[in-house]
Amino acid sequence: MPRDSLPILEFADRTLWENWLQDHHASSPGVWLRIAKKASGIPTVTHAEALEDALCYGWIDGQRAPHDETFFLQRFTPRRPRSKWSQINREKAIELIELGRMKAAGLAQIEAAKKDGRWEAAYAPQSSLTVPEDFQRALDANPAAKEFFATLRGVRRYSFIYRIEDAKRPETRARRIQEFVAMLAESRTHH
Repeated sequence: MPRDSLPILEFADRTLWENWLQDHHASSPGVWLRIAKKASGIPTVTHAEALEDALCYGWIDGQRAPHDETFFLQRFTPRRPRSKWSQINREKAIELIELGRMKAAGLAQIEAAKKDGRWEAAYAPQSSLTVPEDFQRALDANPAAKEFFATLRGVRRYSFIYRIEDAKRPETRARRIQEFVAMLAESRTHH
């Protein structure tokens, strides 16, 4: 369950969600959307639909939380000023602009990201990240770390690669690689 005080809302379709965003995007700190699981047959806005509409109003999705056998919760909030863009959401935003769906609030977030470099620095999705050469060399030099890293999948593997790729300065990157190899040698992860 959510650990914050944001309200839990449910919308039977994307039109109702978009209408809510139109009325509240500038004043609400965010919401948890209660979204029906596909197998339930219950009509609600889908995560994909909700995300598209959120991007149009300068909002972004966040944490997903279990709710019950029929629903899950998805957090949506206004995008923070220095919030990073994913390549996936950047591509969705471009498509929404081309379709004429992007609203002024969404365009303002895009322009701010272009101005400060976040638009071009959008991060790759988990599925396309590869192990950076410098990290691989460090793993190769530590058999225990290399062996444990090879067992990691999904978000656990991504958490290491993303943090390395996200380093702004070479010394930060080198320090992270050193710290992560030590963690992996002890069979530890971030999550």
